[in-house]
Amino acid sequence: MHKIFKIIALVLSLAGVVSLIRIVSAGDEAMKDAAATGDTALVEPMAWIAYITLGLVLAFVVVFIFKNLFTNSSGLKSTLIGLGGFLLVAVISYVISNGVETPMRDGKVLSESGSKFVSMGLNMFYILAILAVLSMIFGGFKKLIK
Repeated sequence: MHKIFKIIALVLSLAGVVSLIRIVSAGDEAMKDAAATGDTALVEPMAWIAYITLGLVLAFVVVFIFKNLFTNSSGLKSTLIGLGGFLLVAVISYVISNGVETPMRDGKVLSESGSKFVSMGLNMFYILAILAVLSMIFGGFKKLIK
């Protein structure tokens, strides 16, 4: 399995280097002219390589996270407790948020429910930031006491 990952990484790296050489050899003026006309033939392969790399990395991260969660039952328990706490903060944030129709700069109107979700996100951020600061303070005091 490790050899397969190395081969995939090598192929993507070589494709990225070839794409970079094509971009550099074209020169700045050619890139500016191509951008002005909407021609993305030089840049598009590099973007696709980046998309593929990002997709593979995200897929591997998700697979190995779930593999580790289900093979380590204590890790699963603490993850579910953390997820439950996060959902509790989300519910509390939604309940205390308010929503009003808001006109936007482009002439459109942000709906009441959209405004409520924005307010919920801000409330979640504030609550989680306060909890993070309190946990750092608590950890610091706990270290001082020891």
